[in-house]
Amino acid sequence: MSFEAISKISQAEAEAKAGVANAELRARQLAADAESAGKLAVESALQKADAELQELSRQVNEKAKAQAASISGELEKQKAALRAKAGKKLEQAAAMVVERIVNS
Repeated sequence: MSFEAISKISQAEAEAKAGVANAELRARQLAADAESAGKLAVESALQKADAELQELSRQVNEKAKAQAASISGELEKQKAALRAKAGKKLEQAAAMVVERIVNS
């Protein structure tokens, strides 16, 4: 083999090693970029989910307050009706007691 052929082979080997090293470096950079982008995507999704959760929680609380107010109003009406009924019964009972005392 001539010196020139050996030189060309050595140069080709050196270029191949440099190409492999560049390819490995580029692959590591791409992997790091992909990992960073993935982390950002996960963080963004978590923030979006947290915002949606807060909004749903607010909506549920508003609905619960509205339902509680409605139930409270209905219970107040029932309480007033029961008090009125009890008042009538009390008047009837008092009249009955007075009648028995007077008639005895």
